[in-house]
Amino acid sequence: MTPVFDKLVAEAESVSVDGWDFSWLDGRATEQRPSWGYQHLLGERLARAEAALDIQTGGGEVLAGAGPLPRLTVATESWAPNVAKATRLLHPLGAVVVADSDEPPLPFGDEAFDLVSSRHPVTIWWEEIARVLRPGGTYFSQQVGPASVFELVEYFLGPQPEDVRRRRHPEDAAADAESAGLEVVDLRSERLRTEFHDIGAVIYFLRKVIWMVPGFTVGHHRDRLRSLHEQIEREGPFVAHTARFLIEARKPE
Repeated sequence: MTPVFDKLVAEAESVSVDGWDFSWLDGRATEQRPSWGYQHLLGERLARAEAALDIQTGGGEVLAGAGPLPRLTVATESWAPNVAKATRLLHPLGAVVVADSDEPPLPFGDEAFDLVSSRHPVTIWWEEIARVLRPGGTYFSQQVGPASVFELVEYFLGPQPEDVRRRRHPEDAAADAESAGLEVVDLRSERLRTEFHDIGAVIYFLRKVIWMVPGFTVGHHRDRLRSLHEQIEREGPFVAHTARFLIEARKPE
């Protein structure tokens, strides 16, 4: 069993985790997708927009795949490898990529955009979103909900307190949007089944989604990884549940 474990670990440690493309997990992990189809809905809104901003764009994959972009399209990203990847992907489509610290203020003037979007933002600065939106403009986002993939998180970190499990609740997001002066026009949430079929998939996921288990390294967590590998070999895929919610908010005219 050790040679199999060591091979999976070495493979997952060596692969690049740049960008927001999870295709390396094909055949190794599965995740149900939300029923609403965020990228398709984003494409519909981009088609109606004159000036669009995509915040925390990652490698630009979601924005690039959403369809034709407005004449003025800007994307922000903080992580240098993703800035480079998004630039290569989005520049040919006419979008400008801005390296930004993900801290307020956004580097744009007031009322600059009629559409602001973000898929799985780590932080949401609602006052800044409201500031850069034009009157009548829309914020459209799919976000990670509360206690997402916590079966995996708690496997490594142990039981989490209730206040931690509640973080990123859609009702709190809606309240924050309204406090910033936006009107919430759509709010939906779902919990979705996720399966990890081998320990390499777990390692890749935790290397890429770095906030799930802060400070995760194979060296530090090797014993737990080995135990989880043995569990998967014995019982089948490790099952967790992702939480996703969709929020759309409008700035009053």
